[in-house]
Amino acid sequence: MATDVHGLPILITGVAGFIGSHVAAALLARGQAVVGVDNFDQFYSRQRKEANLARVRAATASGAEFSFHEMDLTDRPAVAGLFCQRFAGVIHLAAKANPRVSVGDPIGYVHANVYATAIVLEHARQQFALDAGVCSRVVVASSSSVYGNCPTPPFHEGLDVTTPISPYAATKQACEVMGYTHWHLHRQPVAMLRFFTVYGPCQRPDLGVSLFIDRISTGTPITLFGDGTMARDCTYIDDVVSGILAAYDRIPAHGYRVWNLGNSTPISVNEMLATVARVVGKAPVLVPGKVQPGDVQLTYADLTRSRAELGYEPKTAFEAGVRKQVAWYLEERR
Repeated sequence: MATDVHGLPILITGVAGFIGSHVAAALLARGQAVVGVDNFDQFYSRQRKEANLARVRAATASGAEFSFHEMDLTDRPAVAGLFCQRFAGVIHLAAKANPRVSVGDPIGYVHANVYATAIVLEHARQQFALDAGVCSRVVVASSSSVYGNCPTPPFHEGLDVTTPISPYAATKQACEVMGYTHWHLHRQPVAMLRFFTVYGPCQRPDLGVSLFIDRISTGTPITLFGDGTMARDCTYIDDVVSGILAAYDRIPAHGYRVWNLGNSTPISVNEMLATVARVVGKAPVLVPGKVQPGDVQLTYADLTRSRAELGYEPKTAFEAGVRKQVAWYLEERR
């Protein structure tokens, strides 16, 4: 991890979420001070997010400092107050997630994802303009959903991504365009990271692996949308965290760059169900359903650029990752 000569903290938005809490814990374990913000969006329980924060605070045993602010990033005065403190850089992970849900709330998704990102970029720019050694870079979460139903897998970063099929995907594509414009105008380095179906301990409860583990364990029926051939490039959380930290370290050498962070091994929904059932030791109860608007048929990361420029190499096979997530789930239920 790059050492900040100013001894400043890194700002992480969405720090109480699944990916944000893991990134914060990893930075703290390396001795890097972190400031985190989150608005505890009601998409899933505050209790789950508070548990994530407790895990982050436990990582301060390394001696690194962590402070937390409950804040809505669309509140411009609040964000201005936050940026009265100086930061080494920003890792912007906060967003409204879930393409299916976004279909019914496009305005809310644009507000939370695009407007908030514009506010974060502007305040990061103001710090950078005063001192290029302060707030020297911004890393922003994008998504594999920007590829839409691309007909030419695996998906590489140079593909046309102007045909997203959900409002969520459209907001992520918009943020990528804003990130490029920000770099072009202000020369503050910006990395856009396209995450591919991240799973592992603390995963959001609405996501496939988490939902399958819970419902198979409890015998609750699972609605199978389509015929089960839809496939996702499932990527274990530790691998994604390693890619985020590498992107934070290396983006100054690139200025603006988009990187895929995936596993490059798509798993069909049928295979996911079979794997989770095998690990849990129970058969799933399935209910047929129709493919949902906003769902893509396939995600499949081409990692050529990420391997070459970030040294990124996913190490966790799907079943091994599922076993770790099931172990966490069973521990949480005690």
